[in-house]
Amino acid sequence: MRSLHRTGTALVRDSSLIWLAGGIVGVSFGAVSVAGGLPVWVPVLMSLVVYAGSAQFSAVGVLLAGGGPLAAAATGLLLNTRTAAFGLAVADLLGPGRATRLLGAHLVTDETVAFALAQPDPARRRAAFWISGLGLFAAWNTGVAAGALAGTALGDTARYGLDAAFPAVLVALVLPVLRSAPGVRRAALLGAAIALAVTPAVPAGVPVLLSLCALVVVRR
Repeated sequence: MRSLHRTGTALVRDSSLIWLAGGIVGVSFGAVSVAGGLPVWVPVLMSLVVYAGSAQFSAVGVLLAGGGPLAAAATGLLLNTRTAAFGLAVADLLGPGRATRLLGAHLVTDETVAFALAQPDPARRRAAFWISGLGLFAAWNTGVAAGALAGTALGDTARYGLDAAFPAVLVALVLPVLRSAPGVRRAALLGAAIALAVTPAVPAGVPVLLSLCALVVVRR
């Protein structure tokens, strides 16, 4: 029992920095959404039901740029398809029961999966997944609610650099792969070039979708 208590305490301590970072990014998401013209309930409800940080930033960014709901949803869904592979990686950590597995699937994020898989044994990985996942979910939604409520009071969020949170999240996600995989790096450069080239001619959100054509470089 004492060993389990020490393990739990250590995992909470190690997870706390992830929770703090998630809460800060959540504040920026809520503030940017509301300052951009969305009602408070939209980012709050999205964070509870969708719970996909970078995909949420992407969808809201498309909406605020004038893109339609379909383009926003498609961009967010495509960005979040990576969680399908993450779910397979931690499937054995979720435990039995349909309700438990459904909740566990909702908690799958880049940070939670990486933290869990870094643990040395199955029992510790399972504990790490649930501790980090539940804590990050609470921190993210608390931050989003706080940011949304403060959004109108903050005024222009660009003054505080909050609008840079989404690009920073994306860079953090892709940088390790870009460093280690030349094929992915070439595809990313080509995709960026495609997106920049078509931006003046197509609606917001569509350049991101068209940039996926660069994936043919990776396949070749």
